[in-house]
Amino acid sequence: MRFLLLLLLLLFSSLSFAADNGQMPEEQQLAINYIKALTEHDYDTLDTFYSRESVFTDATAGRTYVGGRHIIEFFERAHRGVLEYDFNVEHMFNTGSLVVMIGNYHFKGPGEQFGKPGKVIDIAIPGVTTLNVDVGRHRINQHLDYIDYQTMSDQLAAQ
Repeated sequence: MRFLLLLLLLLFSSLSFAADNGQMPEEQQLAINYIKALTEHDYDTLDTFYSRESVFTDATAGRTYVGGRHIIEFFERAHRGVLEYDFNVEHMFNTGSLVVMIGNYHFKGPGEQFGKPGKVIDIAIPGVTTLNVDVGRHRINQHLDYIDYQTMSDQLAAQ
C-alpha cells in the first residue's frame, strides 16, 4: 500500500510539473532565455534581445545604460573574470509584458573586482529583476534590477 501511494505521488508530481512547464507564458519563457544568455556570458545571443532603445537600470546602484551596445559593454566589464554567475529564480510572475523575477544572483570570481585582491570570492545576492519584454519582436525593452548590496557587502566582509 505504501509503495502504491508513493508511486501515485511521484506520478502526480511529475504530471503536475509537466503541465506547469508547458503552460509557462511566452513572456516568462522569453525572460528565462534572456537571463540564461546573460548568466552564460553569451553576448552574441544577448545582443539579439536588445535594440537601440533597450534600457538596463541598476536602480540600487543608480546606473542606467541605453542601447544594446552600451548594455553589453557594461556587462562585459562587470563580468570580466567571473568564474560562475547564475540567477536562482525563486519566484516569477508576469502581468502582460512585465515579468518579475525574485531570487539570488550568485557570483564566484576574482576578488579584485570586489576589493579583495588575491582571493576568489563566492557571494549570493538577493535581488529582484523586472523585465519589460516584447514577445513579438523577441526583445527586452527594459531590464530593471533591485539588488541587495548590503547583503553583498556583509558577505564580502566575511571573506
